[in-house]
Amino acid sequence: MYRLTLKCLALNLLLLISCDARHSVYWRGTRRSIAEGESSGTFNVLDYGAKGDGTSDDTKAFEDAWNEVCKVATSTLLVPSGSTFLVGPVSFLGKECKENIVFQLDGKIIAPTSSSAWGSGLLQWMEFKSLTGITIKGKGVIDGQGSVWWNKSPDYGTADENDMMKTKMPGTKPTALRFYGSNGVMVNGITIQNSPQTHLKFDNCVNIQVSDFTTSSPGDSPNTDGIHLQNSQDAVIYRSTLACGDDCISIQTGCSNIYIHDVDCGPGHGISIGGLGKENTKACVSNITVRDVTMHETTNGVRIKSWQGGSGSVKQVMFSNIQVSEVANPIIIDQYYCDGGGCHNETSAVAVSNINYINIKGTYTKEPVRFACSDSLPCTGISLSTIELKPATDKASSIEPFCWEAHGELKTETLPPIQCLKTEKSTSQSSNDAC
Repeated sequence: MYRLTLKCLALNLLLLISCDARHSVYWRGTRRSIAEGESSGTFNVLDYGAKGDGTSDDTKAFEDAWNEVCKVATSTLLVPSGSTFLVGPVSFLGKECKENIVFQLDGKIIAPTSSSAWGSGLLQWMEFKSLTGITIKGKGVIDGQGSVWWNKSPDYGTADENDMMKTKMPGTKPTALRFYGSNGVMVNGITIQNSPQTHLKFDNCVNIQVSDFTTSSPGDSPNTDGIHLQNSQDAVIYRSTLACGDDCISIQTGCSNIYIHDVDCGPGHGISIGGLGKENTKACVSNITVRDVTMHETTNGVRIKSWQGGSGSVKQVMFSNIQVSEVANPIIIDQYYCDGGGCHNETSAVAVSNINYINIKGTYTKEPVRFACSDSLPCTGISLSTIELKPATDKASSIEPFCWEAHGELKTETLPPIQCLKTEKSTSQSSNDAC
């Protein structure tokens, strides 16, 4: 009897040891997390070989941690605070990934400044692709170290002069953080700074939320858009501070149901829809709301821009409660946009209709209002209410609002008076502007 009992106890002990060993192996990536009282679904990059010293290449550690986190739904990849991780170009793919993954960014990630890390040039540095439910949140920083891309000399004080002389960066500049083909994307709390080009891009995504987000790059850093949306729908961007060298927010073709509010923009080029219709392409943008936004020392305020020769339409847009301070051009529609010169006159255009401006106030330094619309396809349905724009300089005070083939209605008196706006004309949709 006693021998049987001892045998059972020994067998149970062996099973417990074996089970514990298997558990330890399975959760290899979460030992630190469990010890720190975190969720058992947390995978710390330090447990996958990341050094976090700012000089060692931690790319593989991030890839290995991602491969593990993808196996567990609603799990978290942790980039811990107090460390700086040097990470090269990397794609976090979702083809084999479970849903609702969190990328918890509490530390700092920096891009390599050596040309050898970029090959002949890449379109993005960090990419999240084909995911359902992906969140990047935290108080951490993604630093693209973009000064090595912006100029041949280290004018911005972040690059080492000897390294600059030894290497030449590729002509193609990468976006810092890109989401592609994903549903349910959330970005909260993080900062992206000094991107070589665009800071944050959404391409072919739906159900997007960006909040408490910060971009920080010099006002003269070239093509460094804050947030870029293309072929994406159902997005809300709010409580964010965007300082960059190009559009604070850029909305491109294929975008609809975009809601932007409580955003601080500057320096930069303002908030833009377009440029649309480049190289005779079709562009469709609709249902865009931008409200409760402050802009300071930007080259533009709220702008719609399209190339000659395009087709499609921009419609149902509202700009409301916009406060501008020393903004060069607060209100712009430009259907003759031409970046770089060499453009030719074309008869077709991207149609612009149902554009509403409400409560836009502040100061300008160049031109208060500019509506430059197509001869063949005039702008229609422009509505202005409570516009109060005052010149910030004596030179600006002599510039009056400009209108060309712009049709609409003044709901209230405006300052300055916009006497050039033509009364509304009824138009029927053509095949050219159908979306």
